[in-house]
Amino acid sequence: MAKLVFGLNQSLDGYIDHLEFSPSPALFGHFIEQTRDTTGMLYGRRMYEVMRYWDEDHADWGAQERDYATAWRSQPKWVVSRSLKSVGPNATLVADDLEAVIRRLKAELAGEIDVAGPDLAQSLTELGLIDEYRLYLHPVVLGRGKPFFAGPRPPLHLVASDLICADVLRLTYVPA
Repeated sequence: MAKLVFGLNQSLDGYIDHLEFSPSPALFGHFIEQTRDTTGMLYGRRMYEVMRYWDEDHADWGAQERDYATAWRSQPKWVVSRSLKSVGPNATLVADDLEAVIRRLKAELAGEIDVAGPDLAQSLTELGLIDEYRLYLHPVVLGRGKPFFAGPRPPLHLVASDLICADVLRLTYVPA
């Protein structure tokens, strides 16, 4: 049975912002390995549109960017959206009956399915479908932005803390 894991970079005050958290080479390497090892990725529309950046090669990319793009492209993706009419390569559109689709994926697959996007994660949390939360805590205070938890923080239990690189701590929680 697969488990759903919601993980994102987060500031000390609880916000996410992809422009504020450019990964160090060590953190980027961690995310490359994580992407290679995942069973697939589940995206909300906005996060999927951000991640579509990796669908096309860019001339200014270094080795890590090329490695990440290769890993990202190889993984199946499910995109939850009622407004999109189509999705890109290796992606499946989930427009209706989110709960049934996700329960089926969890039952049929093994490994980890990464959840990306706080609004989608909130919907899945409300349905009791998120199995693990990974907060990649960065030593910055943003004071603004989109919060990691899009709604009330669910009751959680800390199960691990790992120093991923010199300035990023990963806190791993499961529902309490």
